[in-house]
Amino acid sequence: MVAARITVNGKVTPISPAASHTTVLDFLRERGLTGSKEGCAEGECGACSVLVARPGLRKPTDWVAINACLVPVAALDGQEIVTAEGLGSAGGTGTPADLHPVQQEMAVRGGSQCGYCTPGFICSMAAEYYRPDRCAPAESNGAHSDPHDCEHGPNGFDLHALSGNLCRCTGYRPIRDAAYAVGTPSDDDPLARRREQSPPAPVATELTSDGRTFRRPATLAEALRLLRERPDAVVVAGSTDWGVEVNIRARRADYVIAIDRLPELRELRVDADRIEIGAALSLTEIERRLDGSVPLLAELFPQFASRLIRNGATLGGNLGTGSPIGDSPPVLLALGASVVLADADGEREIDLADYFTGYRRSVRRPDELIRAVRIPLPLAPVAAFHKIAKRRFDDISSVAVAFALDIEDGMVRAARIGLGGVAATPVRARDTEAALIGRPWSAETVEAAAAVLRSEGTPMSDHRASAEYRAAMLGQSLLKLYTQTTEAVLS
Repeated sequence: MVAARITVNGKVTPISPAASHTTVLDFLRERGLTGSKEGCAEGECGACSVLVARPGLRKPTDWVAINACLVPVAALDGQEIVTAEGLGSAGGTGTPADLHPVQQEMAVRGGSQCGYCTPGFICSMAAEYYRPDRCAPAESNGAHSDPHDCEHGPNGFDLHALSGNLCRCTGYRPIRDAAYAVGTPSDDDPLARRREQSPPAPVATELTSDGRTFRRPATLAEALRLLRERPDAVVVAGSTDWGVEVNIRARRADYVIAIDRLPELRELRVDADRIEIGAALSLTEIERRLDGSVPLLAELFPQFASRLIRNGATLGGNLGTGSPIGDSPPVLLALGASVVLADADGEREIDLADYFTGYRRSVRRPDELIRAVRIPLPLAPVAAFHKIAKRRFDDISSVAVAFALDIEDGMVRAARIGLGGVAATPVRARDTEAALIGRPWSAETVEAAAAVLRSEGTPMSDHRASAEYRAAMLGQSLLKLYTQTTEAVLS
C-alpha cells in the first residue's frame, strides 16, 4: 500500500508517524496549523471545524465542514482538506493580508472578539458560502422570502450551517450579519473552481503504530472478511460516537475498520415499493438526496445534532450503537423500516422492531455490518416527529416520538409509533397503536390513546428529565399531533 498521506491546504503531507487514534485536530496542531481549536472534544462547539472535499450532488465536489476533533486522521488518507489558514490565502496571492470573503465579513462586522471560536465559525461559514445551490430568494422562486424567516439570509445563507458552532463572548448577531453579507464566489476563486473537479477517490489504508492498526478496506467483501478475522474490531464511519470515546474516555482500539467510503454502503435507491439507504451515507447526504420526499425524515434531520455532526454521522452508525436515545430509531420504527445485515456469507433483513434486544445490544453479530436501511412505500400520509429536549437544536432527547398514521374518511386505518428515551431500547408503542387503529380520529379516541401512550415503555429519571415528565410528554405528543392535524384540516 502507498504510505498514508493527506492534502492540507494544497500541500501533500504524510500521516505517519501519527498513531491510529490521532485525530485530525491533533495532527494539524502538531504541524503548526493551530487555527483549529479544541473546545469540547465532543463535536458540540465547532471550534475545530475544517473543510473536506467530498462527492457533491450538484457539482462533482462539495466542500463539507466536519469536526476535526472527532475524525481520526487516518480516515482522511488520500483526501483533501482546507483549514482556516488555507482559506486565508485561497482568494489572493497567498500573503497574510489576503482575507477570504468570509473572513473579511467576520472582521468588518465585529464577528470576533477573543478569536477562539472564530476559525471554526469561518470554516462552517465557508462550507455554506460554497454550497452550489445557495442563492438569493429572488433566484430561488421565492424560497426563504418570508421576512419573518430569521434562519435564512437574503443571500440564501442557511443559518443552520452554523448550528454546531458555539461562541462564548461575541454574541451571535454580528456573526449572523457576516453570514448574511457574504456574496457569491468569484470566477477566479480557486476553491469554487475546485468544485468542478472530482474529489479524491478513497484509497485502501493500513496504518499501524504501537501495535494498533487502522484499516480502510477497498471493498465491502474485504471489510466483511476482516471483520470475520477480527470480530473485536471497532467499526467507524463518521466517528461522531467513537471519536467522543477516544477523546473523553481515552478509549483505544487495537483494530479499527473504516467503512465510510465503501461504495456498496453509499447507495440510495428509490424503487416502486421501497427506499434503500446505504448505511454509510451521511445524514446530510441523505437529506439532500431525498429532498423532502420522506417528510418524517425531513422533520428529523434539522433536529439531529448539528450540521457539523450530520456531515459525518450515518444511519448505520446511529443504529449500530444501539443507543435508546438515538434520534433516528423512533423515526425509522414509525416508517416500518428494516435493516440489511451483511456478513462474509451473505445478507439477512431484520425488521427494525426486532433489531434491538437490550441496552446498546441488538441481533447484529460481531462479524456483521449494517449494509442498508429499507423503508417500505407508500408512506403514511400523516406523520410527525416530536423531540423533547432542553435545547431546541443540538441536544440529546429527553423523549422522542415519531408518528406515522393512515387516516381515511376520519378513521385511523393504520398506525405506527416509535419511541425513544423511555426504555432500554427504542420501542414501538404497540398498545397505543392498537388503541387508535379502527377508531375515529377524534378528541375522544386521541385522549384515550394518549392515556395508553403515557404508560408505554419504562422511563427512568436522570439529569435530563424525570420518569414522570417523560411519561407526561408521551401523552402530550399525541394530543399535539391531533391538534396539528385538526388545524391543518380547518385551514
